[in-house]
Amino acid sequence: MSNPVSHPSHYTGGGIECKEAMKAAFGGANGLPAMAFYWWGCAFKYLWRWRYKNGKQDLEKCKQCIDFLIEEIEPKTTTETRGFNHE
Repeated sequence: MSNPVSHPSHYTGGGIECKEAMKAAFGGANGLPAMAFYWWGCAFKYLWRWRYKNGKQDLEKCKQCIDFLIEEIEPKTTTETRGFNHE
């Protein structure tokens, strides 16, 4: 049964709740920075709900979250390393 607060219809598509799918997907992904998990989760929810809520706008939000996720996990470089990551 859909409940706009605890079980909104745009997060329960296909008989599986988004939060349960996220738990399964993220369960074994240890060692990521906290912000990487945040952006991954945001992208996941927008991709999950796009057909039921905001359509293309949610796909655009998903794409932006993925770009932020990529920035989080890419090795950081500094002027001193001349663009090379020495880790």
